[in-house]
Amino acid sequence: MSDSAKLANEVEIKIEAPRLGEPFLLTPGPLTTSYDVKKAMLRDWGSWDADFSAMTADMRKRLLALTGDTKGELDCVPIQGSGTFAVEAMIGSFVPKDGKVLVFANGAYGKCAAETVEYIGRDLVFIDKGDYFPPRGDEVTAALEADPSITHVLAIHCETSSGILNPVEEISEAVYAAGRKLLVDSMSAFGAVKLNYEEIRYEAMVSSANKCIEGVPGFGFVIARKEELEAAKGNCHSLSMDVHAQWATMNKTGQWRFTPPTHVVAAFLEALKAHELEGGVAGRGARYEKNRDVMVDGMRELGFETLLRDRWLSPIIVTFFCPADTNFVFSKFYDLMKGKGFIIYPGKLTVVDSFRVGCIGQMDEHVMRNVVMAAKETLLEMGVADASPPETALKERAKLAA
Repeated sequence: MSDSAKLANEVEIKIEAPRLGEPFLLTPGPLTTSYDVKKAMLRDWGSWDADFSAMTADMRKRLLALTGDTKGELDCVPIQGSGTFAVEAMIGSFVPKDGKVLVFANGAYGKCAAETVEYIGRDLVFIDKGDYFPPRGDEVTAALEADPSITHVLAIHCETSSGILNPVEEISEAVYAAGRKLLVDSMSAFGAVKLNYEEIRYEAMVSSANKCIEGVPGFGFVIARKEELEAAKGNCHSLSMDVHAQWATMNKTGQWRFTPPTHVVAAFLEALKAHELEGGVAGRGARYEKNRDVMVDGMRELGFETLLRDRWLSPIIVTFFCPADTNFVFSKFYDLMKGKGFIIYPGKLTVVDSFRVGCIGQMDEHVMRNVVMAAKETLLEMGVADASPPETALKERAKLAA
């Protein structure tokens, strides 16, 4: 048994059913949150008040504690808005105006990062890997050797459009062996998948409040090397997304430059405390892995097949092929599952029809067994005798995996 699995067994985590008839959100965030997180939003806070400034400082300190940085090389800068805001802030602030970014994409969020690079006027090298496989270290090395003008590589830690967990460690090794810099979009992985700074080097990474820490939407955060934060002055294309300016203001005054999402910060602090009690990254990750394993095993017993091979399945979200049975209509499947208390996620692939089931949030293996039971009942109600995917989907996967 792994250390994380042992830790998960030692810590008793109370998973509450959603209140007031709310369904479980089987999505990669927003996700199902605890009652304590919800309750924390019942009080109003003054954005310039010393109490709220203390909350912001506490939040930044707790997030830095999750990075594995023992030398104090990193700092944390929250950014208002969704996770995509934080990604744009990271790219715009740390890539100089004459920089060039290499983006490997294996899904929608890699493509979105590439679009962001172009949108803000930075040079781009874009390599599309398709939906099935991650970029590997040797591919990164080859791309950097082919273009010495590339200054930065942007890696997606978990590509939630397919559910693939990308190998950021070997990507990082290749980037720094070539003397370049790495930016990591760990939006859907940070807090549950190991990203130890002293083992996996990066200049900056981003995540958001409503992912594996199990808070609610409203802000993202950038964790970056202090040297890079200092050097970022004057880079940014945007007033409100300037990470250096936000960092300098927070360190000088303790306050956000513009109106902060006060209730979201209060909720996030509760979520961070619960995360620590669960055993941090290892404990949270172990629960999500168990959720995934129980759910995937159960869905496969019903005939469903995953888009990805087991070695690439993340503990965040899993993509399944839609069944070949002509009685299967995703919109109806979605509505019936919602009626049973589970909101799933539509697919985001271009090659085959698919849907996704999230493993994160206030859920445990018992909830996931109920998800499988709900899927079984829904298939019966729809008259779907076999949940197996079409042969064309399996052939496409085999062709791309060859």
